[in-house]
Amino acid sequence: MRFHQPQAEIYIPDGAPPTDALARTTHLCFAAHQDDIEIMAAHAVLACFQNPQQWFTGVVVTDGRGSPRAGHYAHYTDEEIWAVRRQEQRKAAFVGEYAAQILLDYPSAAVKDHANPHPTADLVNILLATRPREVYTHNLADKHDTHVAVALRVVQAIRQLPAEARPQRLYGCEVWRDLDWMRDEEKVVFDLSQQENLQAALLGVFDSQISGGKRYDLATLGRRRVNATYFASHQVDRASALALAMDLTPLIRHDALDPSAYIAGFIARFQDDVTDRIRRLQPSPSATPRETP
Repeated sequence: MRFHQPQAEIYIPDGAPPTDALARTTHLCFAAHQDDIEIMAAHAVLACFQNPQQWFTGVVVTDGRGSPRAGHYAHYTDEEIWAVRRQEQRKAAFVGEYAAQILLDYPSAAVKDHANPHPTADLVNILLATRPREVYTHNLADKHDTHVAVALRVVQAIRQLPAEARPQRLYGCEVWRDLDWMRDEEKVVFDLSQQENLQAALLGVFDSQISGGKRYDLATLGRRRVNATYFASHQVDRASALALAMDLTPLIRHDALDPSAYIAGFIARFQDDVTDRIRRLQPSPSATPRETP
């Protein structure tokens, strides 16, 4: 498979031929940056781990050159941090026993430039080579521009496929904004109670980010515990860790559905839920006792 960026690569942890490695994929994740996969798609990784019937492939779209850095990595050049982050992503793929790890190596600006067709074209080729059952990407309410740009590219790429080649499900996952605000009945809930050691190992290999000033490992595992405890107010915890996602599948089944309008629907229903509760519980003006003069 040929990509548009000269330093793009496909890493196969078990050494299988690339065509075979990609063809066995059942779960596929398109992420903006190195370590986004391990933050948002742990459910897919665990579902495929040491499972001969299911295989996970990860795709990192951007190059990681512009990441913040401190501590041991404070004086690394963009080129040096680029090399470190690529190697860290390969390590995660090896630990998680991915079918394949693809590094597309685009600058963030290229991904956000909707006039540039190359990132979407690469995603289309990956989808045709993998034919996944489930696809994971960023959610459309994420506050990071590059994350949202990648999610939109994924929707655009899938829409270019014939109906029979499209995945069954598309999930938008948490990274730079959690999804606790969504109505419970609209949340996609992934139980991550098992293999916390593997989850920690997958996050822990990204030393350039953790030692470099961002404790994504602690924050991500903590968010999963927070989701589990605060998911339901009137029952005991049924899981020790949960990840949340929004179902983006309607966007790949109905090509005329506008992504902006689709996410606005979630937000409007959240607003209605909040305001309806307040109206229901607040006393009516006539029931408010008057102060005695």
